[in-house]
Amino acid sequence: MATLKTLHSKWQHEPAYRQAYGELDEEFALAEEIAQARSRAGLTQAEVAERMHTTQSNIARMEAGRTTPSTRTLEKFAQAIGAKLRISFEPVRQR
Repeated sequence: MATLKTLHSKWQHEPAYRQAYGELDEEFALAEEIAQARSRAGLTQAEVAERMHTTQSNIARMEAGRTTPSTRTLEKFAQAIGAKLRISFEPVRQR
């Protein structure tokens, strides 16, 4: 059975796959940042969920990138981990 890593390597040679994958970069980056922020705070998904009055599975979905959290949810997440939410806009690189 092929692993996800193997399939990703194989599919990277297909232009449509590369484009679709590239369009998800920001979502993957947000999910990764959420997971890293929780980890830096030394909290489990369950602890964050309790502080946010939600379920552990909701936190897991955010960290996996299976849901795009609203600004309000991100504010609650930041408060739960003892952080400040900061959103910024950066210039787009011309290709």
